[in-house]
Amino acid sequence: MVQSLWNDSKASQLQGGLDELVYRSNIIGEDRRVCNFGGGNTSSKTTVKDFRGRDIEVMYVKGSGSDLATMKAGNFTGLRMDDIRPLFERSEMPDEEMVAYLANCMIDAKHPRASIETLLHAFLPFKHVDHTHPDAIISLCCADNGRQLAEEIFGNRFVWVPYVRPGFNLSKMIAEGVLSNPNAELVLMEKHGLVTWGDTSEACYAQTIKIINEAEAFIEARVDEAKLFGGEKHAALPAETRRSLAAAVMPAVRGAVSDEKRMMLSFDDSDDVLAFVGGENSAKLSQVGAACPDHLVHTKVVPLFVDWTPNAEDAEGLKEKLVAAVSEYKEQYKQYFERNSSEGDVMFEAAPRVILIPGVGMINTGKSWAMSKVSGALYHRAIAVMRGATALGEFVSLSENESFNVEYWPLELYKLSLAPAEAEFSRKVAFITGGAGGIGSETARRLVSEGAHVVLADLNLEGAQKVAEEINEKYGENRALAVKMDVTSEEQIAAAYAETALAYGGVDIIVNNAGLATSSPFDETSLKEWNLNMNVLGTGYFLVAREAFKLMKTQSIGGSMVFIGSKNSVYAGKNVTAYSSVKALEAHLARCIAAEGGEHGIRVNTILPDAILQGSAIWNGSWRNERAAAYGIEPDQLEEHYRKRTTLLVNIYPRDIAEGIAFFASSKSEKTTGCMLTIDGGVPAAFTR
Repeated sequence: MVQSLWNDSKASQLQGGLDELVYRSNIIGEDRRVCNFGGGNTSSKTTVKDFRGRDIEVMYVKGSGSDLATMKAGNFTGLRMDDIRPLFERSEMPDEEMVAYLANCMIDAKHPRASIETLLHAFLPFKHVDHTHPDAIISLCCADNGRQLAEEIFGNRFVWVPYVRPGFNLSKMIAEGVLSNPNAELVLMEKHGLVTWGDTSEACYAQTIKIINEAEAFIEARVDEAKLFGGEKHAALPAETRRSLAAAVMPAVRGAVSDEKRMMLSFDDSDDVLAFVGGENSAKLSQVGAACPDHLVHTKVVPLFVDWTPNAEDAEGLKEKLVAAVSEYKEQYKQYFERNSSEGDVMFEAAPRVILIPGVGMINTGKSWAMSKVSGALYHRAIAVMRGATALGEFVSLSENESFNVEYWPLELYKLSLAPAEAEFSRKVAFITGGAGGIGSETARRLVSEGAHVVLADLNLEGAQKVAEEINEKYGENRALAVKMDVTSEEQIAAAYAETALAYGGVDIIVNNAGLATSSPFDETSLKEWNLNMNVLGTGYFLVAREAFKLMKTQSIGGSMVFIGSKNSVYAGKNVTAYSSVKALEAHLARCIAAEGGEHGIRVNTILPDAILQGSAIWNGSWRNERAAAYGIEPDQLEEHYRKRTTLLVNIYPRDIAEGIAFFASSKSEKTTGCMLTIDGGVPAAFTR
């Protein structure tokens, strides 16, 4: 049952009016069983002073494009009720005219555009109104016998309105229904949701929770778990198996769903998802339509349900089925668009947002990891609604044309226009070796600042986690992921890429940066020292790049690799034979990969830094002393020594290298590959010839 989140102690500290409305809205949105992400709306009518000091009645209502769970006072719109009330006498009002009229009713031009359903709140003669999308209520409203069952639950206390797209007509229909029923306590909106009200914010919220729980108790008494979704057809594979399968197929799926723009992926194998994808009737049930109009923008009309019999050994077979099924889905979506579109409509990406795999779980797509999770969260709500509706009767949904008219409704598209513009690395995943170090961590911060999601791979897992936590705290959940990885281990590299695929769907940018350095005169260079440099800086770069190359080919959407070489890649340094030799190997390895990667859209470029002391673990050990000895100076004189040997008389910092990496990874260098860029302040000995 849904629990009341109202806290008297918190509420007592509120200033009333708008302050209470914000609080009520937040606790409504906090429980997604009560209201969808981005959906629903709340209002409060109160008296305020206008700019001339007069008392006027104002209704505050949710602004368009915001989410109840996170709304603040600035996300609400205040409108003069004296200007709105006369509209009730009108017989009709087109959407465009309604929006323009409401803009003139605002008490502050800086407020956001009012909710699409503003008039629903204004026409009801109550101080506080909630419009929500509770799972239990939508289950009832999406059951073919829902109206009859509502009479069993609520008697004569409800008003039932048939499905009408939000706007003037629906708002007036609801108000007329409530005014004509003196016993009315709630409105049930067919295939849509719930409207409740109260004299105070607390009473309004309490009524919302009370009504939801009445419906939920009625439904749960009729649920037969063994028969849900027609009973079990396919059992879930073991957790490790299904996640391994998902990691294996997600790069191919990512390529298949990424047409003009890349899509980010997320994986979900929650219990309710596994129960649904394993149901006897679920393939058919999933294609009935959206559970709620608010779902459409994020889930599309229907998900892709893959016809596959779970088999732990059939990763390749599943991959082939998924790629073919995505292609077929896109073609069907194009046909749906053509059947229903009008002149001027522009089709969204045709690929599915929700992909259901029996025995495995759900893959979601979106322009970012966060938005893919929104698609997934809304489909959890759809599963809950189908569970309830089928326990009551048959699940029904909007017609195809009704769905299209919501998905491509100008007022709904306006919400999408409020999203921030995408940045250079939006929709991109960067995999950075040595992610805990100076260059690695600074590169992660630089790429994330322009929209990237990053994976910090490092032997020092604790250090990588610290950087990831810092990034996630600043930029949002799961923008950075830390993984432990030894670049000399094929198994650990494969596991790190699998974890990346499972987290985001694949990879777009590889920064081959993990390193070490040793210094010895040539005749004192041991085989152990030689092999150490070759294993980490040579074999390590090879293995990381090879596995990335395979993954990028599977995605079939190209990619960029940036190798962090050294000034010593082109300059034979004193007492650094092993290090210089393998750094030269790295630069040539990058060119070799670039030669083969071009036909696949894979670019490979190299940065040649010098003397990056800040934040580097390499310089904290014997390397600093060894280099100082080679130059005949004290260790604490190294920074000044390196600065003075540059033509620009500067020191080089991790942020300088990160800037070069960002350039090579960006669209600014989309026609550059096999290139070396020196960032060393100008060391003449390292000038390329």
